[in-house]
Amino acid sequence: MLAGGMPTHAEAVTLFERRRQAWLREDLTGYLDLWADDMSFASPVHTEPLCGRDAFGDLVRQSLAFSRPLRFNVERVAVDGDWVLAEWEITIVRRVDGREITWRGMSVCRIRDGRITEWREYWNPTALA
Repeated sequence: MLAGGMPTHAEAVTLFERRRQAWLREDLTGYLDLWADDMSFASPVHTEPLCGRDAFGDLVRQSLAFSRPLRFNVERVAVDGDWVLAEWEITIVRRVDGREITWRGMSVCRIRDGRITEWREYWNPTALA
């Protein structure tokens, strides 16, 4: 990381790749290690920020109980100071019936000392219906 904790483009891409790989392997420990203890998370279905890695870990566990990750393609990454923006497409398989669900979205996150401190996702919630 650069002075002040700002990631280079290469560092941001590497962090996103580590996140992508951990998620696809269902490696909860490796996945959560990428997030700061005091992180916050918001998405179209979590409009009130979820605060703290422990609370976020509960959400990720629920997600993995519901579905198995199949694909996670990060298509573009841009860096603006300590903010990283990424466009992606994800496919999951519902565990209950094997149905595949794919959706596209955009994430905006802040990185401090190599860990994600803030995360916001933008995608269409009806894609999961």
